[in-house]
Parts: sequence; structure tokens; C-alpha cells
Amino acid sequence: MLRHGNQTIFIILSVLIVVSMGFLFKYYNGPAYHWFNDYGAAVFYEIFWCLFAFWFFRSRAALIQIPIWVFVITCILEFLQLWHPPLLEEIRATLIGKLLLGTTFVWWDFPHYVLGCVLGWLWLRQLHRIGYAKKSQS
Repeated sequence: MLRHGNQTIFIILSVLIVVSMGFLFKYYNGPAYHWFNDYGAAVFYEIFWCLFAFWFFRSRAALIQIPIWVFVITCILEFLQLWHPPLLEEIRATLIGKLLLGTTFVWWDFPHYVLGCVLGWLWLRQLHRIGYAKKSQS
């Protein structure tokens, strides 16, 4: 039970780190700001959703399924940016809508989604190991 609690603490810390880094990248205005704002932040966006899903699904099978589904859903959201019905435009006009749904379709987002999901998968593997690590001998 304690090990599961440690895993939960590490998930919470991970989410705090990833969200902080994501916002730092999204609003960075130094050299190469365009890459950080658009693509670097997308990597953290993917990792965040992997961690969020892992909060609910912590099985070994979920380790590979979560990043795949995060990638698929994010790709669907990316393609939805080509569609501009009034309801979606109203949602995108808000900060949370802009951050979650995006506003502009860009092909270069896809490689960064892959990178974010691969890094998310590696992160989940480490968190899974924390949750199921054997007790050390005292």
C-alpha cells in the first residue's frame, strides 16, 4: 500500500513538473522562442496527458496503450483544427480552449506529438517501476 502511495506522490510531482515546464515553454520569449512556444510545449502536452491517464490506469498493459491513445486523440484534435464551426471557435477563443484544442493545424506538430508520447511512455515505465518495486531488505 505504501508503495502505491509513493507512486501517487511521484505522479503528482510529475504532473506539477510537466505542467510548469509546459507553461514555461509556451510563454518563453528568448532565443528560438517559436520552437519552444509551439513545438516544445506540445511535447509536454503529450506527456501531461500520458500522466493524467496513468493516474486512472496503472496496469502494465496501460503503459503502452496510454501513449498510443494519447497520440491518436491528439492527432484527431489536430485535424479538428481544420474545422471551424461556431461552437469550436467559441471554445478556442478562451485560454483553456486554446491550450487544450489548439487554434491552427500544423503538420510539424505530429513529430513532436510522437516525441512527447515516447517520452511519456518512458516516464510511465519509471513510475510503474516505483509502484511495483520490491521492498529492499533492511
